[in-house]
Amino acid sequence: MRKLLIVLGVPIDDLIIDEALNRIESFIAVGRATKKCHQIATINADFVVNSLYDPDLRRILQQADMATADGMPLVWGARLLGVHLEDRVTGADLVPALAERSAQKGFSIYLLGAKPGVAARAAEVLRDRYPGVNIVGVVSPPYGPIREMDRSIINDIKAARPDILMVALGNPKQEKWIDMYAPELNVPVCLGIGGTLDFIAGVTKRAPVWMQRSGVEWIYRLMQEPRRLWKRYVQDLFYFSSFFVRQWWSMRQGYQTTTLIPSSDAVMMIDQTAIMNIQGRLDVRNYATFMARAEQALALSPFIIVNLANTAFLDSSAMGALVTLANRARGNGGDLWLVNVPKHIADILSIIKLDQFFDMLDDVESALQIRRTRETLAAPKESDTDEWQVVKAPRIVDGSLETVVINNHIPDPLTDARLIIDLSDTIIMSQDGINSLLRLDQKMRVNKGQLRIAGCSGDVLQSFQSMHLDTVLTICQDVETAATS
Repeated sequence: MRKLLIVLGVPIDDLIIDEALNRIESFIAVGRATKKCHQIATINADFVVNSLYDPDLRRILQQADMATADGMPLVWGARLLGVHLEDRVTGADLVPALAERSAQKGFSIYLLGAKPGVAARAAEVLRDRYPGVNIVGVVSPPYGPIREMDRSIINDIKAARPDILMVALGNPKQEKWIDMYAPELNVPVCLGIGGTLDFIAGVTKRAPVWMQRSGVEWIYRLMQEPRRLWKRYVQDLFYFSSFFVRQWWSMRQGYQTTTLIPSSDAVMMIDQTAIMNIQGRLDVRNYATFMARAEQALALSPFIIVNLANTAFLDSSAMGALVTLANRARGNGGDLWLVNVPKHIADILSIIKLDQFFDMLDDVESALQIRRTRETLAAPKESDTDEWQVVKAPRIVDGSLETVVINNHIPDPLTDARLIIDLSDTIIMSQDGINSLLRLDQKMRVNKGQLRIAGCSGDVLQSFQSMHLDTVLTICQDVETAATS
């Protein structure tokens, strides 16, 4: 299972470059067999700062299959939080190493992004350096919104069938592009690489190794592109530092010197739900014990309750373990609930914006009640408001929403149907979920029907607004407004 730590709500994999390459190799094997796409992000301080104010980006990074530390501030931050990262794995190091591994293993690569000519030049350099590397496509699309990208590019990637798609569109555009199009590409690995192709092509020079290792590479880059980078670096320094200090201080407030371990190795089973009770401290010292119990719980059920009633402290690695466990459970069709969360831990989760990632409930029985009614929650709940049908969307909305709504809640044909999707309980709106809403809206418009979205939480609404979907979808404050406006 992944070893993660959390910095300001963003999970970072604790690994070295060889481990990253081995994991990518396993991703390719799985992707070839199942058509699953694995998203990889190389995260620096700018990513973290962007995610603080962009809930869609934050969701993508929290659900990524691998996220490496691309900058020394993350390494230093981890140390201050009491967890030592093995090393940083930058995009500039990972791409050449991955090209070399691909030449050895016969993996194919597609390069997407960078300025015209830069990606093509980078491809030439990689072919010269690593004879046998199979680069099956190179495209530098014109600047523009990701939803307006020429469909011929998508079709070309699908026809080329690469094992690895390297996307150099910059953050957050490249992460959102991958999240949007990965489900239809059937590419085993999609990797956001930022300005790495500029380094490879020689357009931008990389800092000397001593500057990279000492964490002052940003000064070298700033000297090369002062007009473009100064504002970003100032903002990153201010926001990353200020939010990090809040996380560090909050975690120090809950720190206890006594060394305790999770209570009881047994995982309880009630109503086909695994229950894990954590007592005392959960930190890097007993991380392995917890992860072994987590594997045991996953083997028993994809539905897991983590009881924190007697938990004194969670460090950054412990929070990473919970994120890993939640992603694994959801990936297996289940879910994870945190119950009896002490106030000081709830405050930390709120500060680092994980309170929207986890479903936190008052007690075990509340989680079990949701588990018992899971089958009815899996499909949107329906009610009527005059001539409008109201469909209550689940907490996590994915690509199944469109099919469920059409099959269960809209009469056939769709002509003149009037539908309200109530998102008041929804805290995670995946890109698949957004796409399903757009497809549903289009189908209803074609058939002279109407679709309205109501009750969006702040993060969900911000996600819509960041992609300018509030100009495409009809979004209302609440169900009553949607039904009467």
